[in-house]
Amino acid sequence: MEAEKTKKGGFFSGISLNIIGAIVLLLILFGAISSVIGLISFTNSLKKEYSETTYHMAETATMLVSGDRIADYIAGEYKEEYQTTSGYLDAYCQKMHVSLVYVISVDTSDYGRFVSVYNVVNNTVDNTSYTPWELGFERETTNDEYRQKYEALYNKQSTYETIYRTQTVNGIHPHITTIVPVKNSAGDVTALLCIQRPMSELHAARRPYLIQIATSTVLLAVVSSVFAAVFIRRQFITPIKKVSDEAERFARENTKGEGLGKVSRYKELSALASSIDTMETDMVRYIENLTAATEEKGRIKTELSLASTIQENSIPNVFPAFPDRSDFDIFASMTPAKDVGGDFYNFYLIDDDHLAVVIGDVSGKGIPAALFMMVTNIIISDRTKMGGSPAEILNYVNKNICEHNKAEMFVTVWLGILELSTGKLIASNAGHEYPIIKSPDGDFEVLKDKHGFVVGGMSDFKYKDYELMLKPGSKLFIYTDGVAEATDEQNGMFGMERTLQALNAEKDGSPEQILKNVRAEIDNFVNGAEQFDDLTMLCLQYKGKDQ
Repeated sequence: MEAEKTKKGGFFSGISLNIIGAIVLLLILFGAISSVIGLISFTNSLKKEYSETTYHMAETATMLVSGDRIADYIAGEYKEEYQTTSGYLDAYCQKMHVSLVYVISVDTSDYGRFVSVYNVVNNTVDNTSYTPWELGFERETTNDEYRQKYEALYNKQSTYETIYRTQTVNGIHPHITTIVPVKNSAGDVTALLCIQRPMSELHAARRPYLIQIATSTVLLAVVSSVFAAVFIRRQFITPIKKVSDEAERFARENTKGEGLGKVSRYKELSALASSIDTMETDMVRYIENLTAATEEKGRIKTELSLASTIQENSIPNVFPAFPDRSDFDIFASMTPAKDVGGDFYNFYLIDDDHLAVVIGDVSGKGIPAALFMMVTNIIISDRTKMGGSPAEILNYVNKNICEHNKAEMFVTVWLGILELSTGKLIASNAGHEYPIIKSPDGDFEVLKDKHGFVVGGMSDFKYKDYELMLKPGSKLFIYTDGVAEATDEQNGMFGMERTLQALNAEKDGSPEQILKNVRAEIDNFVNGAEQFDDLTMLCLQYKGKDQ
């Protein structure tokens, strides 16, 4: 009982944890996406404000610099005034907590070079190690970005320009540089004033925002998890657990239990419970029917097996069939397409000098065909022993079968009587396959004898005999249509040509060897494909009295 409780609890906890876990993951994902979107928006807003603030710092700083004296300062004139302005700029740099304040005069021919006018440094702001440029220090413009911004400012295309550096490079921390024009009294741009401000303040401003977002996401996840746990357990887990327990009980006991009824306000879960109730009713009924059907199937299988045994015993199946006779050899085989079939063969001595050989193929398959086959075989056998030619025997058999053939079945028959002392064979064909003959020194060849109508078709039909002379060493091969019509997986047929090739491959062998070779060739051709017709073969070798 404890094990069962543990198992059920584990089942319940597993579903709850999976669902709640999925909700928490979705919340975290939503929080992360929201944080990224918010961070980008927040950062852009801060950058804009940061840029505008720095611009105002720079714009204010230009009021300390005389645009009319730039060229004079570079030429070394007005030194006292220059030093005073430099002191103001240095104080302003310290007061505004910026890293650099510098003024440059740019070569406007290509904006590729500039000369330092003022350069004050505050390394304590961002733990940097800048060295101030001396007055008149010349330098190449940093890159094309700076060159384009210099040109825009000198040509009065923009009020100010800002450059962002978000990565630490060569020990220089992330910062922004805002550039504003320094104008003379005529309004012309004579220099550019640049303020470099560390971005640490920007990063510090973002940190509380990130902490707030993370805290809100965690709190939301916790609250949602608790709510989901209560709601899911009450509305989903408990009903599902009832359905699961009942399904497990039914699988274990196979007996109908009490109906689950309406287990939830959600129609899908109630429909599932109703389906379990219906399934139990149907399964119990099915098991009862299956048990009865299994018993019936076993009985039918036993009866079919018995019928197959009776059919096998109704025809000669022990070889050698006549071990004391040396004037002929005979071998036959029959393989039904189902448990029992409609093909048959037979051979028996009418007297010491006459051997009757018969083969037939009943229309249809299964037990009806097998019964019809056995009746036909018995009538032919009994009538043959009364004497007469094959045609006379078939006339008698046909009339008797037609009189009692309410099932309207029919059978093809080839019947021959061999006079063993002379080799004379008298035969009659009632719609059966052509016999195949081999002369002593020749190959197997099809003998296209004259066909009569099938037995059981017309009661007044008259069959005719024909006569052959078998020389010692001659062989006779008779068969049903299941030989030539054996099919492979592509529905190709074995055919008469392959049948002759298989016969002639062992033409000098015994009847048993010949039939086994034909069967092997057929099996190799069909390659396991299901067969729909019985396969019956008989081979007779005439040796004569001197053998």
